[in-house]
Amino acid sequence: MDKLNALKFFCSAAETLQFRETALRLSVSPQVVTRVIAELEAALGEQLFTRNTRNIRLTEFGAEFLPRAQALLAESENLFAAAKTEDEMHGIVRITVPRLLQNSEVLPLLLAKCADYPELYLDWRSGDVKLNAVENQIDIGVRIGMEAEDLMIVRKICDTADKIVAAPSYLARHGTPETLEELAARFPASSLINADTNRPWGWPLNADLHIFPKNIRFVSDDPENELAAVLSGNVAAYLPDYLCRPYLQNGELVELFPDIPRRPWQLYVYRPQRTVTSVRVLKVFDWLTEILRTIYGEAENTA
Repeated sequence: MDKLNALKFFCSAAETLQFRETALRLSVSPQVVTRVIAELEAALGEQLFTRNTRNIRLTEFGAEFLPRAQALLAESENLFAAAKTEDEMHGIVRITVPRLLQNSEVLPLLLAKCADYPELYLDWRSGDVKLNAVENQIDIGVRIGMEAEDLMIVRKICDTADKIVAAPSYLARHGTPETLEELAARFPASSLINADTNRPWGWPLNADLHIFPKNIRFVSDDPENELAAVLSGNVAAYLPDYLCRPYLQNGELVELFPDIPRRPWQLYVYRPQRTVTSVRVLKVFDWLTEILRTIYGEAENTA
């Protein structure tokens, strides 16, 4: 017998003094009410109601027991309500994000959303290594890729793609390549390093075209370092749209061969599927989605 549930049956029956009405209130059959009350009386060793064919009445013991049962039920409701209220916006939310230039815009906006909840705090991890959601207790993640892992709740932010870019000063010094083959053959270029082989990745433009520039003048394990090298006017590079877009818009960079098809990527925010997800995580997940879509909303049209 669920004793707390049995007390709910008893208190409702004491209020209605009708097992049939109690059954309607609790969405069970009258037989269930009768059985639960009988089990409660057996557990207490006392009769709670006197019954006849027309109505029921509280016994003297039942009348004395009723306020104690009501107080216990009220306390239990307050206990669960308080726990839920405390959990709603109290505690830590762990977030992992890639290194993005726009993090300097995203983070202040997210912290402003959190400012009204002094018991809420963020654990913000940025890096290109995707943290294990279980081992690192990650609540929310932001990633760029083809698709998220299984068992994740995903919200797409936008489509994006990499771009071949160079600075105007670079083009003034070296000229503008007429073809991709010319660019790859003689123009100074940059590439990310393949950590497994310690060699340049090259430029994987799409499923059918992966070029390896011959005149590699700069390599790095970080796209932001590549961006700095390109902005200096020393190399051309193949950079993520989210990194170079502001500089393409203000003229500090120029895109080369934009008509060549590029492998599409998605920027998405995700959270692990869990049996229970706290309200604070759901709220921060909504806030972060809103902020990212506001900042990256144009990407779907420019990728």
